[in-house]
Amino acid sequence: MVTIQDVARAAGVSPATVSRVFNGGKVTAARALSVRQAAEALGFSPNRLARSLRTQQSSVIALIIPDIENPFFTSLARGVEDAAQRTSLSVVLCNSDEDTGKERRYLEVALGEQMAGVIVAAASQDETDLGPLIARGVPVVAVDRRPRDAEVDAVRVDNQHGGEVATRHLLKAGYRRIACVTGPEGASTSEERLAGYREALHAARGEAVADSAYVRHADFRVEGGRAAMRELLALPEPPDAVFVANNLMTIGVLDALDEAGLTPPGIGVLSFGDVPWASLVRPSLTAVELPSYDLGRTAADLLLQRIDGSTSPLQTAVLRTKLQVRESTAGPAGD
Repeated sequence: MVTIQDVARAAGVSPATVSRVFNGGKVTAARALSVRQAAEALGFSPNRLARSLRTQQSSVIALIIPDIENPFFTSLARGVEDAAQRTSLSVVLCNSDEDTGKERRYLEVALGEQMAGVIVAAASQDETDLGPLIARGVPVVAVDRRPRDAEVDAVRVDNQHGGEVATRHLLKAGYRRIACVTGPEGASTSEERLAGYREALHAARGEAVADSAYVRHADFRVEGGRAAMRELLALPEPPDAVFVANNLMTIGVLDALDEAGLTPPGIGVLSFGDVPWASLVRPSLTAVELPSYDLGRTAADLLLQRIDGSTSPLQTAVLRTKLQVRESTAGPAGD
């Protein structure tokens, strides 16, 4: 962390002079300019330093995510770290494993260690409790997933719009029995992506019917996607396409299709969440591209504003997705 002594050395003045510059004391214009230029070059934040000294908070923030193995959260974490490093804050990465008990322990550690702030992708919309942090005045930003009724800043993806666009694409490609493999019930991202899927089918009216028989909730992980797809393939009328609500479950879905001797685009596969290998596999994978890095960067920027003492109204930033059309949704078998 950049200190007042670092700024003093860079500006060629005493630490007392630096303190006077940032606290309204009497300093010549030339020295004040020198100090401010040095502070800017070093990324020194007097507001954050002063707040830290007043509250005895550390220069560390916590990032609590559900699954570090998911490339989406890996990219999100990089966005958080890059933004934090610009202001000399360090990031402690915590993996909750979608476990609210484990998540609660991490939140307690953040409070006990007097961390400067917390960014959290909630393990549960209903069970994640940010109340103790809020009550103690610890800045919190919810990213990707927001606990219900939590009075905090938030950054999220427009999941419903992304799910709707994805399902409309499958309909336009000629698929009719479109299944949805979504995440755990109660997770905001699961429900929003499922809502987009249902809205698209409902809007299609005579073209397709939103049938709950084609919906499966899983665990956002490879095995959950595999098990859900096996169930769908065992239906009397199996789906001719599947919209999968995250990238790890898509791997499981593709594995189940391979076991059954089926390949896209004969059965369409569309993933919510792109992966680096999506364009390399054959057939290449159609995916909803998520702005994961920007989610992390934006969440960190909001948190840093609160750490610096911002009292502006709570904000919710909503970032849009982008559909990357590839070979896996070219049309059903026989078309």
